Amino acid sequence: MFFGFMKNLTPKALRKGDTIGLISPSSHCAYPEKIGQAVSYLEKNGYNVKPSLHLNRIDPDPAIADKEKLHDIHDMFSDPSVQAIFCLRGGAGAARLLNNIDYSLIAANPKILAGYSDITALSLALYAKTGLISFSGPMLATELHSPTPYTEEHFWGMLTSPGYALSLQNHKSHPVTCMREGTAEGQLIGGNLSVLSSMIGTPFLPSFNKTLLFLEDINEAAYRIDRMLSHLNNANLLARCSALLFGQFSGEREKTGDDERIKRVFEYYSTLNDQAAVLSGLSYGHIQNLMTIPVGARFKLQISPTGTFSLGALEPVIA
Repeated sequence: MFFGFMKNLTPKALRKGDTIGLISPSSHCAYPEKIGQAVSYLEKNGYNVKPSLHLNRIDPDPAIADKEKLHDIHDMFSDPSVQAIFCLRGGAGAARLLNNIDYSLIAANPKILAGYSDITALSLALYAKTGLISFSGPMLATELHSPTPYTEEHFWGMLTSPGYALSLQNHKSHPVTCMREGTAEGQLIGGNLSVLSSMIGTPFLPSFNKTLLFLEDINEAAYRIDRMLSHLNNANLLARCSALLFGQFSGEREKTGDDERIKRVFEYYSTLNDQAAVLSGLSYGHIQNLMTIPVGARFKLQISPTGTFSLGALEPVIA
């Protein structure tokens, strides 16, 4: 069912004493001690924690696993005692759920949803079907068991303070390269490139018209990144964007020299839409110092030839 929403659904801000529900829509975590550490971290920060019934369950049968994951998603969104939902980790599997999610239930119970990587499929589908702003940021078993100060600041600032999104700052270790200067306004749409490109042609990918497209990936060779970006270009999606923000494309590439090849790939795709502002080096991706990005929120980007940029919300991302 497509809802044809008129405006974004803005979730309520987190407050001390709220309950955070935990779900695992993608892969399981092989290190359960990290889950315990993340739970302790959330509790020390003043929140109650409620694990879903099937959190971190492993079942080799996708049919059984999907029923359990869907149950947990629906249960957490319908539970009035839960104010936010955090994902365990990425990996794979979230895309299988999209046809069977009860989007009307979620639209009636908008809440904070946080996660990135494979969770990109869930975030984009929820925005396409309901207009719900979600948060592409740290997860329990990947960052929140031991987050860096930068990751903490961005995450809690975004989820608790309505004014925080007015100005997002890159981490000092991530230099930004201006690939085309300019100013752009639009919805932030994006996430993991591999997951996003696999959603082209489905009803779960939001419109790209006048969007600020942000992308990241991990352990992908230059030729694969080129192939996925060419898929977006051939589907006439890049031409619709007002800006293109390349995050951190991390992984073990130093031995192959792929970093330089990826840089040339980015340069090539930055030339295909001469109306779009383009930058690379955003503090977003599979990295320790991770920016939290509100998927679907309306932002303004300004990038200068020197790499100085500003990125800020034009309307509230939380209520």
